[in-house]
Amino acid sequence: MHRRKLKIMVLGLRGFPGIQGGVETHAENLYPVLVEQGCDVEVVVRSPYMSPADIKDLPGIRFTRLWSPHAKGLEAIVHTFLGVLYAAVRRPDILHIHAIGPAILTPLARVFGLRVVVTHHGPDYDREKWGGFASSVLRAGERFGMRWSNRRIVISKVIQDLVANKHDRDCDLIPNGVVLPELADGVETLAKFGLSPGRYVLLVSRLVAEKRHLDLIAAFEQARLEGWKLALVGWADHRDAYVDSVLAAAEKNADIVCTGIQTGGDLAQLYSHAGLFVLPSSHEGLPIALLEALSYGLSVVASDIPANLETEIGHERYFSLGDVSALAAKLRDVESLALDPQARQAQRRDVAAKYDWKKIGASTHAVYLEASEGARAASQPADPQSRLG
Repeated sequence: MHRRKLKIMVLGLRGFPGIQGGVETHAENLYPVLVEQGCDVEVVVRSPYMSPADIKDLPGIRFTRLWSPHAKGLEAIVHTFLGVLYAAVRRPDILHIHAIGPAILTPLARVFGLRVVVTHHGPDYDREKWGGFASSVLRAGERFGMRWSNRRIVISKVIQDLVANKHDRDCDLIPNGVVLPELADGVETLAKFGLSPGRYVLLVSRLVAEKRHLDLIAAFEQARLEGWKLALVGWADHRDAYVDSVLAAAEKNADIVCTGIQTGGDLAQLYSHAGLFVLPSSHEGLPIALLEALSYGLSVVASDIPANLETEIGHERYFSLGDVSALAAKLRDVESLALDPQARQAQRRDVAAKYDWKKIGASTHAVYLEASEGARAASQPADPQSRLG
């Protein structure tokens, strides 16, 4: 039987394409697949991140730019409030809200009679950048989003268990994904930053405290890898004392390079030729940057937080969170951790099969259908089942 196209409105992200952030990367890859699944998608983006000149609709995806202040702690809540009002006028079949901060407006959306799906990308109240008041608002966002939405999606088993235990709600476990990339042959971007193929440690992330750049800098200096450099790729949405501390630490060592945001072919070169990828973070949902590194066939090392452990990269590649000496020891073992060409290709195949965006899109579309048809009530008790198995 032919189904009409579902009209999906998306809230909770800055925008895409080419805007850094896990939620933004998730959306950039997910929604073109959902268009293929038969959805008509409208993405509501924040004005400071996408100018009118940046708005270029994609096939089946329309971007609507709404104002928001460019201020940490305010932009998400203000933008989502305006977005919910806009959705109340537009009447989509599904309003999909990403992240627990924006999810605090879920009850308002339900009052307007909207069918709401919320994706929980991680307990953001644990992030080091938030103070007590902001953390309490984020906890309220999690509570409202999980308890008032028609359906809930989580990106990791850790988050699924958290929602079941704290909020007694069922969730669909649909992870982040990767697009298997072509390995880049060019080295122009490396040359620009003084990097040599296979002789640099790479971290790709926003410059925020929970990514623990200072731990990696300290470990790199302690490891004393002759002929190696450290490349820190990314920037912050809002420059603050943490960003300044990372830049100051990097400036003291000529072997540490801060590249700022890199995208497209430039980022592909940096991934393709890295000797080691390290993710020392204290907080993740399911780290897209780590999945991307695996998809390039890189040797990787990560902190032993639950979300990183879900990627199952091998116990020898994890270190205790915050243990700079243990991380330095991993860096000194870089040669033994290296992957031969055969192992690198096997890793690429495995991660592409496990984190396939087409499967993720099909699972998300099934959630939309059930939410739009009211197939399951929002108040069902927890039943921790993964939609992707």
